[in-house]
Amino acid sequence: MSQQSAASSKPSLQGVRIKARKGAVKAQAKHEPTVFRDQLYKHLETVPEGDFDSFATKLIQAGAQLEFLKYADGLFELILVGGLIQPGGSYVDDGAPVSPFTIFNAKEPVQVDEIKKYIEVLNKLIRRYKYLQKPLEELALPGLLQYINRWSPAQRDKLSIAVGLLISQGLANASCLTSLTKDHLVKNDVSISVITHIFRAYLLDQTMEHLSASLKRGGIKDLVAFFPPNRREGKILEEHFKKEGLPQVAEWWSKKQYAGVKTELVKDLTEMCEREDSTDQIIAAINSRQEETPLPEVELVACIWQGLMASVDWSARPDQIEGLALREVGASTVPRTKYAPILEPFCDGAKTQVSLINVVQVYCYEDTRVIKAFPQILKMSDDTYPILTDILQVLYNKDCISDQAIIYWYQKGSKPQGRQHFLKSTEALVKFLQEQESESDDE
Repeated sequence: MSQQSAASSKPSLQGVRIKARKGAVKAQAKHEPTVFRDQLYKHLETVPEGDFDSFATKLIQAGAQLEFLKYADGLFELILVGGLIQPGGSYVDDGAPVSPFTIFNAKEPVQVDEIKKYIEVLNKLIRRYKYLQKPLEELALPGLLQYINRWSPAQRDKLSIAVGLLISQGLANASCLTSLTKDHLVKNDVSISVITHIFRAYLLDQTMEHLSASLKRGGIKDLVAFFPPNRREGKILEEHFKKEGLPQVAEWWSKKQYAGVKTELVKDLTEMCEREDSTDQIIAAINSRQEETPLPEVELVACIWQGLMASVDWSARPDQIEGLALREVGASTVPRTKYAPILEPFCDGAKTQVSLINVVQVYCYEDTRVIKAFPQILKMSDDTYPILTDILQVLYNKDCISDQAIIYWYQKGSKPQGRQHFLKSTEALVKFLQEQESESDDE
């Protein structure tokens, strides 16, 4: 038998479809988005303009016939910006018309309520085809946002509002906003303009706390990264959002910054006390930090107390804890007074003094080992007033708090934590101060 006849007689498989390798399919798909676009247009062309329910129905029907997952990038480019985008951010120039359904078709001037109609269609589509959400938030939105400077101001506003609504409704993750920190967007104020529109749209339906949680989940830690390098200051950021009618963003940012500053201050004070730095050195360090990043007086005095108390070694026997607390705060019976002289320069106002009393109250409530020492820390014990030898007495004697502050706190300024216990324990002290005040008035 010849070689030729042997080859012809070999068996062959009939009716078997050989599956192409995934890599080959993916490579070929890059050249087919235009075909997908044209097929999608056929579904959408018959829908009257403004008939959003019909657009949603047609898109859902198209998903049953077209490969939405394979062409997810192209699908969202058509819906969000009206055409296919090629590398570099320009449209694919093949003469195709603008998508019959795109956010860029929204009426001008741009209104959030108008954009919401388009987002509702997207919402219905993603609820039907849940696999579309991941490519939307991980690929489509980051890709489009990095080219947002290429579109007109009105188109940028439409896309920005759409992104804000998508994130607020949970259809996308805030991680897509990291694309806006690219240098070419930051330097010309494009990023901060876009992020402002995103926040404004988000906060129409959600709270600042909700937005804060979304930013945290998305890994957006520093809003100043959206500002040009020469304007990355907290004060500029706060002024910008207040000017744009978003004071809640400015307040949230301010509190967030205070949290970091307070943590550092508490840590530094604890270390200085453990090193046994002098009172003057500690006060100078606090003043220096206040000049760099000022904290409100109420916040400052709370941080000072926390930092000072964190340095105390509470490993003494239970029966010695009360005396230790008084000694550390600075009772006059102790030769070397400690923490009260550090607090005193920062307790000028009545509001600050009441705040300090509340800080001490909550501290004693949370640490039951020193709860008995609370009245004592307010006013120093002496022969005139032998019953209350507590923390409040010490602070009173060291001019950290006034009698008016103690009386106001007792009458209506106390915190709910352990209120009844603390009010009862200071009842005699307050009565004494009121009598002293009454005698002074009579004189």
